[in-house]
Amino acid sequence: MALESTRNQILHPVILPVPAQVQAFQPKDRVIFLSRHARHALTRSADKSGIHAGGLLKDESGMPLPFDGTFWSITHKTQYVAGVVAPISIGIDIEKIREISRGLFRKTAGTREWALVDREETSLLTFFRFWTSKEAVLKATGIGIKGLLKCQVRRIIDDRHLCIHYEGQDWLIEHFFFDRHIASIVQNNFQIDWTVEK
Repeated sequence: MALESTRNQILHPVILPVPAQVQAFQPKDRVIFLSRHARHALTRSADKSGIHAGGLLKDESGMPLPFDGTFWSITHKTQYVAGVVAPISIGIDIEKIREISRGLFRKTAGTREWALVDREETSLLTFFRFWTSKEAVLKATGIGIKGLLKCQVRRIIDDRHLCIHYEGQDWLIEHFFFDRHIASIVQNNFQIDWTVEK
């Protein structure tokens, strides 16, 4: 059963920690585990939405295929994974807020985008807000990282929301901060009920 209405519908993204012992896995085994663990987070999201998670298949480009009219998105990083289901195309991304090359700032956003924030705010936190927001939109559209610079941050709404413009459409993004990480999700008309499970 798919979710019925998008306006004021609640989405339930679920974040799960990655067990510490996974860091000792061989790289290939680690990726397999993280992918499965992210799908477990997705199943938990579906449970919270009253949906039975069907076959989680992807097309030849890697875009998740809807099941029974329900769309889905997962993300996995070293310490956390996340998943969410929605009645329309959805995207979610997680990153650890960490030191990065300053060159990545220029590769992620243009001068007009950085001008939306005070110089003092042009920080790692702002970088990861921009990065994860764009990643969430690209996942929702199925384009992939090649469309990164075509995603433009148009407006900083507040500390937890911003607006991305991509291919003629505006996308409202919500952020969730936890344990030195940021998770970003395409919010649009939805309400978001974040869950971090232990």
